[in-house]
Amino acid sequence: MMQLLAFLLALAVAAPASAQEPVRVGSKIDTEGALLGNIVLAMLDNAGIKTENKLQLGPTKIVRAALLAGEIDLYPEYTGNAAFFFNDDADPAWKDAAKGAEKARALDRERNKLAWLEPAPANNSWAIAVRSDVASAEKLETMADFARWVAGGGKAKLAASAEFVESPAALPSFERVYGFHLGADRLVVLAGGDTAATIRAAAERTSGVNCAMAYGTDGALAALGLAVMSDPKGAQIVYRPAPVARQAVLDAHPEIAKTLDPVFATLDLATLQNLNAKIAVDGEDAAEVARGYLKAKRFLK
Repeated sequence: MMQLLAFLLALAVAAPASAQEPVRVGSKIDTEGALLGNIVLAMLDNAGIKTENKLQLGPTKIVRAALLAGEIDLYPEYTGNAAFFFNDDADPAWKDAAKGAEKARALDRERNKLAWLEPAPANNSWAIAVRSDVASAEKLETMADFARWVAGGGKAKLAASAEFVESPAALPSFERVYGFHLGADRLVVLAGGDTAATIRAAAERTSGVNCAMAYGTDGALAALGLAVMSDPKGAQIVYRPAPVARQAVLDAHPEIAKTLDPVFATLDLATLQNLNAKIAVDGEDAAEVARGYLKAKRFLK
């Protein structure tokens, strides 16, 4: 009897202690990953939730694997990436903002006990940007124009990450839908996944580069004189940023959703472009940009 009481007492003591374990917040290595990760950290800290900074952990595969392995507890992801996590990219639902978000939520809840919080009203889809002088001279506005230019012998040279070149969601999807191909001699693959580096390479003509991997919310595009090719055939699915967390962590900290949902609701396309520009173009610290925005919106004092 005494042993049973001791065991129950040990459980009672251990339960609240586990709830006090820090929430390990990760993020991707790129500019927006740093921005969103710092927004999450600042809001959780402000809510009195103990955190551990695991920001800019790596590209998508590494951060996702860390979450699934329980090495981190929460990180900002994009709804469209769930299409590839579950080998389901052929479903047209992923090209619908609301349906894609709901499908990501349902699949991860059922198979991985992960929870997607409310996504931001912005689409950070993959894009190809071309130097504005080249785009003007070649009359390039859409990916169809870009494909025509490449097929006609246009001297396109693209700076991109390995993920953009290899992921079925990115360059291969553009090539398949629009009917063009960029060989290895037309690609400059940069380490990491930061579009700030690829955009700058195009702006500065590094290694002859005149095109760049970009995201819809990149802030540096206009400032560095690049034009984004529109995607009229819908080669890309919708990528809305949203925090994804282990359900066990949300159960221990139910206030997390109430803390983060209102903030992400304010992050529309123009807002993210502006905040990303402060980091990528103006050189401001991502944590300071995040806190400045949260204070301006009165989420923080």
